[in-house]
Amino acid sequence: MDPDPAPRPPLIGLLVRYGLVGAANTGIGLTVILLVEFVLKASPVVANAAGYGVGFAVGFVLNRGFVFRSEAGVAATGPRYLGAVAACYGLNLLVLQGLRAVLPPGDLARAAAQLCAMGAYTVTLFALSRYWVFAGGRTR
Repeated sequence: MDPDPAPRPPLIGLLVRYGLVGAANTGIGLTVILLVEFVLKASPVVANAAGYGVGFAVGFVLNRGFVFRSEAGVAATGPRYLGAVAACYGLNLLVLQGLRAVLPPGDLARAAAQLCAMGAYTVTLFALSRYWVFAGGRTR
């Protein structure tokens, strides 16, 4: 056990940086999707795969370096981040399908289900990133 563990940064700073990274990542991913689909004339499936692939990489780099400022190795944090994103995506689908099963039909209910599912993904990925993915290494 490290006798002098690095202090955890204040939560509000982490949340602000996490929000900034999320906004930037969403913009970058959407830009890639639109370029691949409308400029390169690829299918929407290919465009989404490209956008989410780029988004995954950008999210990992920015969360590791800017949000959590982790000095843990990529070999340790990369697979954890991949696992965390996969788990959060699964949770997103569970929340989405669960809410769509119990909410009344209609566009407003479907939009509410999407927002709740996105919220579950976002909050859970933050917690997993803070306490598991990037928790092992020192922070700068």
